[in-house]
Amino acid sequence: MNISTSNQLPIPPHFNPQKVGEVWRVPYQQRAEEARNWAKKHKIQPASEDNNRICLLLIDVQNTFCLPEFELFVGGKSGTGAIDDNIRLCEFIYRNLGAIATIVPTMDTHTAMQIFHPIFWVNQAGEHPIPTATHITPVDIEKGIWKVNPGVAYSLGYEYELLEKHAYHYVQQLSQGGKYPLTVWSYHSMLGGIGHALVSAVEEAIFFHCIARNSQTQFELKGNNPLTENYSVLSPEVLHGFDKRPIAQKNTRLIQQLLKFDAVIIAGQAKSHCVAWTIADLLTEIQQINPELAKKVYLLEDCTSPVVVPNVVDYTEAADAAFERFASAGMHLIKSTDAIF
Repeated sequence: MNISTSNQLPIPPHFNPQKVGEVWRVPYQQRAEEARNWAKKHKIQPASEDNNRICLLLIDVQNTFCLPEFELFVGGKSGTGAIDDNIRLCEFIYRNLGAIATIVPTMDTHTAMQIFHPIFWVNQAGEHPIPTATHITPVDIEKGIWKVNPGVAYSLGYEYELLEKHAYHYVQQLSQGGKYPLTVWSYHSMLGGIGHALVSAVEEAIFFHCIARNSQTQFELKGNNPLTENYSVLSPEVLHGFDKRPIAQKNTRLIQQLLKFDAVIIAGQAKSHCVAWTIADLLTEIQQINPELAKKVYLLEDCTSPVVVPNVVDYTEAADAAFERFASAGMHLIKSTDAIF
């Protein structure tokens, strides 16, 4: 894939950057008609006619992460990170409408009783952990600081002793595998809730692309397994339980599909977690097949922000270090103002 400042399309008049931080209903029928007319006006061909197949992989561009009033807003260092990222992302999609063949948005998808939510854990007083501020380690479980909530075992249909063994095994695997420790997050990306939905302005841009290019948006759900986190869309954090039995699987289908594209562009939230882990998993697969394939991957560095909670956690350095490692492996760091063709 080549990067150029020429051959860019104008941004359609319906796009309003002031509304990117809001929730609203996309007027599908109106936008569909406008997209068809836009394609005729600018001679945008169907994606099936593209010589170069370019995929835009969007990681968790959902209200729960991208709007300040929602559960896990990714503010980054600036405090407005995800909003600013999505303004640039929408503009990138519109400017490069004729070059992007397929858009693949991932959808973090949760229910309440999952291993990273407060209800899963209790202390000796029966209290649940404080979200975001609580990390659970093997030592915490050994000392009895945190234990599995018996009510969760009943509701999920597991024997309590087996769920206890799994929980201890799980946090051990995270620490031994170089992963972040188990973080207890606020309830987020709840299936059926508004937080689970794509940011309205991004959804609109994706829908506009779908109609203009005759290219079906490919939604990828992740994270609904109660026994493991799923930061990466390509693989859960832990694959096997304490008894060696598989509890989840890699998304081999998507991995193979991504590697068949001529280029894969990646953006979304959060740079330090779901974005970084997805890229890391993709890089692992690439290095096992052919390290040269890393050159097909482009990271939209100004369309992603790290998790920063003032006076609690700041993953900026970890996120930047990960992106430096990806670049060293052959991946390209680009800006949304770069055009593709």
